[in-house]
Amino acid sequence: MKAGAADQLVVGARCSSLFPLLVFLLLLCVVGAPGVAAADGGEEEEDATAPPATAVAAGGRRVDVGVILDLRTWVGNMSWACMEMALEDFYGDARHGNYSTRVRLQLRDTGPAAVDAASAGVDLIKNVGVQAIIGPQTSTQAKFLAELGNKSTVPIISFSANSPSRSPSQSPYFIRTAWNDSSQAEAIASLVQRFNWREVVPVFEDDDSNARFIPDLVDALRHVDTRVSYRCKIHPSAGEDEIKGAIASLKGNWTSVFVVRMSYQLALKFFQLAKDEGMMDQGFVWITACGLTDIFDVVGSLSLNVMDGVLGVEPYVNDTVKLQNFRQRWRQKYRSENPGTSLNVPIVSGLYAYDTVWALALAAEKAGFLNSDFVPFGTNNGSTDFDKISASKAAEKLRGAFLKSNFTGLTGKFLIQGTQFQLVSTTYKIINVVGQELRVVGYWTPGFNISKSPEKKDDLDTITWPGGSENAPRGWLLPANKTLKIGVPVKPGFGSFIRSENGTPKGFSIDVFEEVIGELPYKIPIIYEEFGNGKGESNGTYDELVYRVYEKEYDAIVGDVTILANRSLYVDFTLPYTESGVRMLVPVRDQRQKTAWTFLQPLTADLWLGTGAFFVLTGFVVWFIEHRTNQEFRGPPASQIGSVFYFSFSTLVFAHRERIVNNLSRIAVVVWLFVVLILQQSYTASLSSRLTVEQLQPTVTNLDEVIRQGASVGYLNDSFLPGLLKRLKIDETKMIPFNSPEEYNEALSTGRVAAIVDEIPYLKVFLLLYCDNYTMVGPTYKFDGFGYAFPRGSPLAPEISRKILQFTSSDRMAQLEKQLYGDKTCPDKDASQMSSSLTLHSFLGLFLITGTSSVLALILHVVITLYNHRNHLIGASRQSSWHGLLAVLSKIFHEHDNSSNTPDKDEPVTADVDHTIENPWSTSNHIIENFDSDTDTGSLELEGEVTSGREVSVQDPDPPSFAYMHSER
Repeated sequence: MKAGAADQLVVGARCSSLFPLLVFLLLLCVVGAPGVAAADGGEEEEDATAPPATAVAAGGRRVDVGVILDLRTWVGNMSWACMEMALEDFYGDARHGNYSTRVRLQLRDTGPAAVDAASAGVDLIKNVGVQAIIGPQTSTQAKFLAELGNKSTVPIISFSANSPSRSPSQSPYFIRTAWNDSSQAEAIASLVQRFNWREVVPVFEDDDSNARFIPDLVDALRHVDTRVSYRCKIHPSAGEDEIKGAIASLKGNWTSVFVVRMSYQLALKFFQLAKDEGMMDQGFVWITACGLTDIFDVVGSLSLNVMDGVLGVEPYVNDTVKLQNFRQRWRQKYRSENPGTSLNVPIVSGLYAYDTVWALALAAEKAGFLNSDFVPFGTNNGSTDFDKISASKAAEKLRGAFLKSNFTGLTGKFLIQGTQFQLVSTTYKIINVVGQELRVVGYWTPGFNISKSPEKKDDLDTITWPGGSENAPRGWLLPANKTLKIGVPVKPGFGSFIRSENGTPKGFSIDVFEEVIGELPYKIPIIYEEFGNGKGESNGTYDELVYRVYEKEYDAIVGDVTILANRSLYVDFTLPYTESGVRMLVPVRDQRQKTAWTFLQPLTADLWLGTGAFFVLTGFVVWFIEHRTNQEFRGPPASQIGSVFYFSFSTLVFAHRERIVNNLSRIAVVVWLFVVLILQQSYTASLSSRLTVEQLQPTVTNLDEVIRQGASVGYLNDSFLPGLLKRLKIDETKMIPFNSPEEYNEALSTGRVAAIVDEIPYLKVFLLLYCDNYTMVGPTYKFDGFGYAFPRGSPLAPEISRKILQFTSSDRMAQLEKQLYGDKTCPDKDASQMSSSLTLHSFLGLFLITGTSSVLALILHVVITLYNHRNHLIGASRQSSWHGLLAVLSKIFHEHDNSSNTPDKDEPVTADVDHTIENPWSTSNHIIENFDSDTDTGSLELEGEVTSGREVSVQDPDPPSFAYMHSER
């Protein structure tokens, strides 16, 4: 609306900065000025000073509602046109024709000043008697009017004030019918999370409109693990130099993701200068919040030219037929009142203004006003004294009815959120500026989060980013003309990891770092700086070096820096590039003492006893089976007992000479010899190991032994290990620091310390030099290994971590580790690696087999023998005396079996063997005598030179072979 048209509608006063003019204007408010009431269609204008309690328009009770706008702004001018149309549409609707109330709008054009808005509010409440006030436009004005509403209980309803500085509980009469800032912050945070950006910088106008939005945004970003380390504030009246300074600070930051919220005029200047500085190029991300996204509708091509690639977030309004008709009628009305305007459609704020007036008209009808509700507001003397404002029951009723509003308006569902006194969270659409076009690329809803459609879960449409790229920026850029200053620790002793050669850092840590950054898709300029005094000494501890990164003195640390929880409070570490953990290093010594009784150690006592028992058992079984038929097992009792033990124990070395003639005893002996063979070989191997191989064992196996012994413990100087040792209850007086592998060796070899506690990478380098005399023992205390340190929030930390994961599995990493630790393997030596004595349990199966074989052979022999002598047993059984039966059994099993082919030494050999009772288990008739080659095998000489198999074997000077002893002869 132009200024001339605005003057015809304005009722009220503006306060000037000059005191006389302010007094004059206030007097005008007291006396009263021509008021303008916008009612339905053809109603005539009424005097604003008419008694509000009794005034009736078109047969209904009039409800005055104040409106505070700045008609010189696009928002104010456009919103007033929407409000007028809202009343026309509401009372022109046949459904509302019988309503008994009529809302009349009382407009005050106050300008942007908060004092003017507050003065207009007092005037509307005291002199006009309004039951509600719509407005103001800005949060600065809303802060004062919210207090006025609390005092007068008149609801202050704002459709455009972004966020009052006070909480809803502190301002219960301030009601927002605009977008919900907290839900908008959630929508922006979800968009940031969708592209996995880890840091965002808000850029905003430093006024009350952002007092609540920025904290809401920071909280929402925190919930998606995104940091806000920097906030860029720009004053509303900032000039070009100030804006350039703000842009320079953004360029010097790593973050390239910005959320912008400011006024249209300031935003145009800001983006134009940002484009001039190259910050609208590829790699940057710009997101505009609600209130600024409307700039494309208001300003048009001017904003599109400088904001190409920008993403905007604004409330989603469904494009219904009703909305399309309204836009067409609004365009005709607005253009007729404002010729030459570039605004073609009402922005979202105007639609909220329309719905607000509609909701007030509904609430006025549902409030159920009584005449007594409209009581005078104190003495109407034109005074603007804030303390003389009284409460109104009508205003309270109107507020209650308004808060219960629930209908579908132009913007969608109109429902006030409970204790928040603002509209329920709505759907937001995401707009992408592409050239001179605005594209909707997605939506945010409380249910689906970020999606291509507001009704289902789907991915976003293709986004064109600044610079024309369709690939999502990574969210950070290396600051312009930035060279990373890398701090390098100075640590004598373990130069394999970090050392200085002619002022140039070298070592495993440097090699890995340079390999990793060489794999990045962009170049990072770096410069190393030693954290030392130039004499090979450090300027402080590792913790102090880490703190220098926190203080921005260094951009990173490259070296053997252990990742610790307390250090991570100040810096961000990459993933470790070395093996992690802490262990204990101790000397080893041969624990086996060679004594006169060492030969007994290979077998345990139970195995010795078990073996002896089976020796005796096997000898007894062989004797019992053989002694009836085999002369070599007969003789006096002492001789027979000796034969039992001699035969059984001589099998240990296979030196037995007794001839075995019974198949059953042969089976028992063969099985037993197999067991003896295995037992002998096992014994020989174990004894050889004990006598010839060094059995190295750690001197101590854990720190508890060290504590009990009261010995000292060594550790690497300038490390975190003293804290660990204290937690492990090591006396501080027993801790001794060392600086190099040579000092470790000297202290351990002389007994100055019993153990060294250090990180595994250091210990592996030490064992490369002194592998034979030391070993790592005990539990591994969990630590994260060595990593590179960066400032908190640095985007390089996750980038390099990902490259470390790839590099650690590469052949190049294997080569570097080979150079560091060498090819020599040095296995741990502990008590579990010592060969232990053989136990009975290890041979239980073999003993079970041989025992079963011997017992079965014995049982079968008894059964067969009793069967062959059954006639004697039958005759003996007829006798009633047990003694007789036992005597027969004794005779059967003890007396010599004359039917045997094994003759006694003193008895002549009898050729007649036909009377021998032959059975399959007896070998008497199958013994083949060994004669000289010229002797007839079919005849027996009865002369003195009779040769038996036994005599031949005795005459043989050499012991028989194993096969010979078990062959038929």
